[in-house]
Amino acid sequence: MITLAVLVGLPGAGKTSFFAARLADTHVHVSKDRMGGAPDKGRRQLEEVTRALLDGRSVAVDNINGRAADRAPLIELGKAAGARVVAYVLETPVKAALARNRSRPGPARVPDVAVLTAARRLEAPTSAEGFDDVFHVRAEGGGFEVVPRPERGPNGGMDVTRRKR
Repeated sequence: MITLAVLVGLPGAGKTSFFAARLADTHVHVSKDRMGGAPDKGRRQLEEVTRALLDGRSVAVDNINGRAADRAPLIELGKAAGARVVAYVLETPVKAALARNRSRPGPARVPDVAVLTAARRLEAPTSAEGFDDVFHVRAEGGGFEVVPRPERGPNGGMDVTRRKR
């Protein structure tokens, strides 16, 4: 079965590293970061996801995907294509994401305010959005630990804004 994997996390959380370590062999990589100065990156992203799914290939969307409204069109595409739709939530503390981001070279680095703003706006994905599975991802000893994520109340339990920075 084909899968649409929606990566969710702050800039600098490790989403692209997770993709490379766990999904690169089986999924097409779609990221607005790889689109350069292309106009209407949102439309282009949806086109690339649609193309991969229609070709019968699994795809991973590697962006912040921080709000349910951002994820809804992706979930809709995945469901329409008959794909299994999963979320991988990289729950990296804000302080760690800021440090990782600061170590990025050139244009890969975003201003600290972008990380902090994303943290304030982040909404935890839940199965109620249409995900077949929601997984918690934690960086562990140079690798990644992936565990099923239990539902935790109306906000899904992912509130990085309350963590110490």
